[in-house]
Amino acid sequence: MTHTGFAQTASLIGDPSRAAMLLQLMDGRALPAGELARRARISPQTASAHLGKLVAGGLLALETHGRHRYYRLRGPEVAQALEGLLILSPPGPVRSLRESEERKALRFARTCYDHLAGRVGVRLAEQLTHRGWLTRLNAPSAAGKWELTPAGEEALAAFGLDIPALRRSRRAFARPCLDWMERRHHLAGALGAALTARLFELGWLRRHPSSRAVILTEAGRTGLHDAFGVSPDTDENGRES
Repeated sequence: MTHTGFAQTASLIGDPSRAAMLLQLMDGRALPAGELARRARISPQTASAHLGKLVAGGLLALETHGRHRYYRLRGPEVAQALEGLLILSPPGPVRSLRESEERKALRFARTCYDHLAGRVGVRLAEQLTHRGWLTRLNAPSAAGKWELTPAGEEALAAFGLDIPALRRSRRAFARPCLDWMERRHHLAGALGAALTARLFELGWLRRHPSSRAVILTEAGRTGLHDAFGVSPDTDENGRES
């Protein structure tokens, strides 16, 4: 059986310029067409044509504010699909020192739509599991989902999260998301998004002005270590990485 819609979506993502713009939007923010054109290194006219196709194909949403038009991913499921494709894709060549530094920053900490990814996100998920606060559900009906234990619910409520409200969300409460750079899981779903938002609120994370990499502040390094035992500069055996 041929799934025409699948082929059309794959074709939309497969164009290098459109792929470049989609990846720039994986942190969940909305960007204007001119900024996306600059980052994808294409002309504004070419970017406009590509963006129109991505909106029509259901991958992007268009927001209009006065005369300004902004584009964002249609939803977390689009980011999840792109993250999955990145896992299957070989890394591209590094052509400059700037690209090398940006790749290091993305691997260390970035947002995957609205939740924390990269080494910091992976270490946070591992510590939540290690402390017995987060557990994987094994029932066939809940395959691929995570759940908070009573101890985890108490700890994250004390950290400032409204757990009952998150459970009422229409999206999955907590799920593992395979990190395409670290090849291990970070925390996604309503819980992952809320926890990430709280880290930004506390000033432990700051957004990078021109990248979806995020900056772990000194307060964040101390706070993540004290609150969750996260040490992002060491590997799982405690060695400097």
